[in-house]
Amino acid sequence: MTTGQGTRKLTQLILLLFSCISVCYGQTGKATATMKTSLDDYKQLGLSGPTVQPWEDGMRTTGGPGTYEWWYFDGSLDDGSSLVIVFYTKDQIMPDKPLKPRVSFELDRPDGTKVHKEIEMDSSYFSASKDSCNVRIGVNSFSGNLHDYTIHVEIDSVKANITLHRTVSSWRPNTGFINFQKGKDSHYFAWLPSVPQGNVEGTVTVSGRTSAIKGVGYHDHNWGDVSMLKLIHDWYWGRAQVGNYSVIASYITAADKYNNAVIPIFMLARDGKIVADDFTKVKFSTSNIYIDEHTKKPVANTLVYDYIDGNTHYRVTFERSKDLVSQRFIDKIKGFKSILAKLAGFDGAYMRFTGKVTVEHFDGDKKIEVVKENSAVWELMYFGRAPHK
Repeated sequence: MTTGQGTRKLTQLILLLFSCISVCYGQTGKATATMKTSLDDYKQLGLSGPTVQPWEDGMRTTGGPGTYEWWYFDGSLDDGSSLVIVFYTKDQIMPDKPLKPRVSFELDRPDGTKVHKEIEMDSSYFSASKDSCNVRIGVNSFSGNLHDYTIHVEIDSVKANITLHRTVSSWRPNTGFINFQKGKDSHYFAWLPSVPQGNVEGTVTVSGRTSAIKGVGYHDHNWGDVSMLKLIHDWYWGRAQVGNYSVIASYITAADKYNNAVIPIFMLARDGKIVADDFTKVKFSTSNIYIDEHTKKPVANTLVYDYIDGNTHYRVTFERSKDLVSQRFIDKIKGFKSILAKLAGFDGAYMRFTGKVTVEHFDGDKKIEVVKENSAVWELMYFGRAPHK
């Protein structure tokens, strides 16, 4: 290592340390996090009301330092498996780095076996359109037009060819932009559920053995302009098909710096038509909380989203049955960076669960419908320290 290289490495390590310290210990002062919902917000973002346009699923950042972006797919398959594929522009935890594209593949089978593969490549192997979703990382590709998508993955002994056909209209929560404001300092986190629900078909090959797959899928797209560590303390997010209902539900808690402001997000569709999506009418609650042994984070066994609009009341309940993923971010940091992160108290984590989801429909106090599903997938992303209150 040359002297110049050593200086750059040391500078990066110091920046990481200070980033962790600012995230973990928070800052004082009035600040908040809110969904952008005004007419001026729509105009400034170039959005034409609630209708989602194909360009919105195209690349929305420059890919340069300070930005991150990813395109996500998951499928609940007919054989009981769950499949998650994500295309990243870079590590979203440290977006100040240059473009470093990555593809992640995770297959969880009902017998408990897991297949997890990742590949990170040089920026020269990356391309993405701004007109629609058309992302390529080497031979891997993720492309579509809001209605139909194709995903191709080749990582080591794994190969996948997936098609996703939309059955519930593309949707976004208002503008899709959450603004994090402290004085004149402003940042954002954006989210677009391009395919709230769709039909999945394709093939997956693992170590030379090819299997046909079929099921129900979902695709969304996220991006931002600063590390999520600096903006968000934690979030629950889940989606499910429950009988003729489609559910997307999330509850985001901002970082201490933003006074732990909360942003609920909720979409319920019936027979492909959205029947509830006003986040101001959502009440979120948790119960049966335990401490995850691996991550040491508090996890709720039961999540409840109550959507109340006059006499119309929908209740969506997620009940955990088992864990699919329990991962500490620090385990992915190696060498001296890991030591600095530990000294700073950095202990972010990610957990994914599967279990039962119930949708209840009330007219006033009268329950008029109950529908249940046993194979939903949801997650807990935890950036901050626990507990935060």
